[in-house]
Amino acid sequence: MTPSTSHLVLIPSYNPGPRLLATVAAVLEQWSPVWIVDDGSTDESTAAAQALAARDPRVRLIVRPRNGGKGAAVATGVAEALAAGFTHVLTLDADGQHPVDHIRPFMAASLAQPEALVLGRPVFGPEVPLERLHGRKLSVGLARLEILGAGIDDPLFGFRVYPAAPLQRALASTRRARGFDFDPEVAVRMFWAGVPTVNRPAPCRYFSKGEGGVSHFNYLRDNLKLVWLHTRLLTQLLLWRWVSVRRIRSRAK
Repeated sequence: MTPSTSHLVLIPSYNPGPRLLATVAAVLEQWSPVWIVDDGSTDESTAAAQALAARDPRVRLIVRPRNGGKGAAVATGVAEALAAGFTHVLTLDADGQHPVDHIRPFMAASLAQPEALVLGRPVFGPEVPLERLHGRKLSVGLARLEILGAGIDDPLFGFRVYPAAPLQRALASTRRARGFDFDPEVAVRMFWAGVPTVNRPAPCRYFSKGEGGVSHFNYLRDNLKLVWLHTRLLTQLLLWRWVSVRRIRSRAK
């Protein structure tokens, strides 16, 4: 497989446990190059990723000195990708929850419509925690309020292909979106900026601890962060952004 010169797979990684190398190996069967952004991990994954990158030229490892959150890791990776001449990044979780066999169709959708943000719409199995499932429904409803309609089928699902330059501008427009709030905030802000969206279904699997699954989700902390996120976005929408969002929707008709 010839490595792409425009689209890469970007994997933000923080203490992912034993599943990281298996995830990268599965991704490499579908696409290259693959970049891992180690977000200040303190487990054995950093050394394992360093060894992999040293022996496989399709893999690059970027190590952040301290943990800053998923959004901070993606921001680092996107800046490096743009500097290297790449135009798009597909973000993928390090623990294997996201469907690597959907990488090629997602990349094809991006290549067909390069100005668009290609968003995954998760298809969950029976193992999904019910509290996470119901929480998503609320986030979907709030995101639709913030963009005055359809366009973001799931604001929390991180399996996406971003046009890198608009993503970097969205991150530069806020001091937030560096942790768990990254996925929903940048999706809304990119829509506000006029970036078209494409939504595609993709299966999502939750691994148990016995299967090597690792979750850094804190129910209280991260839900409070989402409450504050949507409060900020809705306030901005009501105070001034509704005019430009309505204009974007009018142009799309």
